[in-house]
Amino acid sequence: MTIHQETPASDGSALDIPVPPRDFGTTRRMLIATLIASIVTPLLFLAAYGYFGYQTRIADSSEGIDRLARIAEEHAVKALDVIQEVSLRVLAMVHDDGDAAIRARQKSLHDFLEDTARRLPSVASIEIYGRNRNLLVSSNTYPVGLQSIDEHLASAPGKPASASGVIISQPERTSAPAIDVFNLTLPRYDANGHFLGALVIALRRDYFSAFYERLTVHDRALTVGLFRSDGTTLVRFPAPQARRPPTSNQPLFEAIQVDAHSGHLKIFSTLDSVEKLLVYRQVGAYPLYVTCGIPVSIVTSRWLGHDGLIAVATLLPCIGIWLLVAFSLGRLRRERTAWERWNAEFRMRVSAEETTRQMKRMGALGNLVANVAHDFNNLLMVVKANMELARRKGFNGLEKEVIAVERASISAEALARRLLSVARKQPLHQDVVDVKVWLEQDASLIRMSLGERVGLHIEAPEAIWPIYVDPTELQSALINLAVNAKDAMPLGGAFTIHCENIAIGTARGNLKSGEYVVIACSDTGVGMPPAVVRRAFEPLYTTKAANAGTGLGLAQVIAMCEQAGGTARIESAPGEGTTVSLVLPRSAKQAEDRQIAAPPEPAVTKEPTKGSILLVEDNEEVAAGLSAVLEVFGWQSRHELTGDAALVLLDDGARFDLILSDVQMPGINNGIDVAEKVRRKWPKQAIALMTGYADELERARHAGVTILSKPFNIDDLQALLQSVNLPASRNV
Repeated sequence: MTIHQETPASDGSALDIPVPPRDFGTTRRMLIATLIASIVTPLLFLAAYGYFGYQTRIADSSEGIDRLARIAEEHAVKALDVIQEVSLRVLAMVHDDGDAAIRARQKSLHDFLEDTARRLPSVASIEIYGRNRNLLVSSNTYPVGLQSIDEHLASAPGKPASASGVIISQPERTSAPAIDVFNLTLPRYDANGHFLGALVIALRRDYFSAFYERLTVHDRALTVGLFRSDGTTLVRFPAPQARRPPTSNQPLFEAIQVDAHSGHLKIFSTLDSVEKLLVYRQVGAYPLYVTCGIPVSIVTSRWLGHDGLIAVATLLPCIGIWLLVAFSLGRLRRERTAWERWNAEFRMRVSAEETTRQMKRMGALGNLVANVAHDFNNLLMVVKANMELARRKGFNGLEKEVIAVERASISAEALARRLLSVARKQPLHQDVVDVKVWLEQDASLIRMSLGERVGLHIEAPEAIWPIYVDPTELQSALINLAVNAKDAMPLGGAFTIHCENIAIGTARGNLKSGEYVVIACSDTGVGMPPAVVRRAFEPLYTTKAANAGTGLGLAQVIAMCEQAGGTARIESAPGEGTTVSLVLPRSAKQAEDRQIAAPPEPAVTKEPTKGSILLVEDNEEVAAGLSAVLEVFGWQSRHELTGDAALVLLDDGARFDLILSDVQMPGINNGIDVAEKVRRKWPKQAIALMTGYADELERARHAGVTILSKPFNIDDLQALLQSVNLPASRNV
């Protein structure tokens, strides 16, 4: 679809701005080259220096933690070798003795074990268990109870073994006295390989942690630990910093699988939740590993603290050069852009003034159109009233002539509605519309508007929501779009009406958040250029040939949509057709099936008098026509030209069965003021208003009175009269 519009020539003229007497481009390029050289050269130097400095810092840190790991390894080897020697002496004392023989020597063995444990600071206890895994001798207790080896080692299921034959448990806490320990277990076998029991030596964890604390006293960022080969933590100083540290160091376990002797790692520590440099070493032939680590962030911060001073000292003279070049560039930019800013501001002011003038013109045009349409509606009221009188008096031989005038008045009424709609002052008769059913019923009118060469396709699913609009305005909008589409496809084509439901979560422009129905009308015509699309909805804007269009079609479309609470959009490009989308709000109610009943034949005879009406209308021709119709309906009427005169009449004691007043009248009180004052003083007085403006219609509704929108049908007037409650003595 298209509206065959031409882009108007711009009113503004190019400004003759003198060119500055300097080559800004060359000067700017030279300054930028100087700035880049003064930045890149020192930064490259600092980057190279910093990279090698960082690598040196990493290497020094790795070497430092490797030295500490060797010291921790030597300490652990010495401690475990002593324990191994003690265990061999104990095993030699009991040799292949059975449980009974060992129990018989419990006292002497207890004394020996107690003395040995006392002399070794790393040992918490030494215990001998029998064939049935029951405790036989303990360095801490004499005589022993019924403790079993299963209870004693319950916290270490599945203990790893090593070439040394030592089994190492998980950390545990003894009951009496309460000491944190881990156990070394050496099984006992006889000459035939039968299990005789086990020797269990509990090592104090604080013995190792105290040594590790002394190792790290010069650098508290270091961590030293003792781990089993499966990654289980036995001793760690300082304690893990993670909120819920795991009992097993999984990265260490994975590294041991690759290299079981030693290694250097850069890993994410699950015990401290930081990235660390880590060194691990196996403790002799035992299934134990010592580790030493330092957080990478600590190494980085120390590197920055050292090399950062050098970087600052290097960059200080460079910063002076940068500031000087930046100042020169800024001044150059200000000189170059001074006239550009002035030019831009000048053009902006010209554009703003043009926009203001255009808005004033549009506002004046809207008021002019609305006033003309309002006066035209008053004339139509006179014509329609007199035609109704002629119809009720039997035409008197002028039936064809009256019917011809009626048809002309219908076209005139449609034109007045279009003018008021464009001015956004058309009173709407909104109703719930079932889009699918409504389109099927009005398809014939749309098809007639398209002509024979354009095909009509309607795509409206069953699930399409009902909408709340003025059906007459919606019909006019679709017919306008169909006519535009026909003009855009002189050789024929297709016109498609596609309906879909959409939901808008947040407000967009004039649309509030909510649910809407989109009625998209698309054609395969010549399309419109962007300049025409931008002005397509302006009233009276058209480029059609003279007498070929009024320029009100698309203006009526968007006015209808916005008055209903929606909007309209255009998508078009030359040669690609046009799509106009009507976005209309969903109705909360379902459309009802309505049967249009044929209007009853009007009675020709004059009806008996039913009641009295005060008619308040500033247009004497309209008042005369209405008075004549009211007289035919059997009502006596009294006419007042202004609301002020009507209120004076009522204050003097005059009473009427109905007050029928126009809204827009001269004087202090318009029709709405009259309605509000009558409601306050005489709340039982029946009153109705007549208006042709939508804004007045909304205010009149708030006043709580019946409203007739001009030009109204005589049937609407008769329905109003029938709703008036007359005194019983007047009812016929």
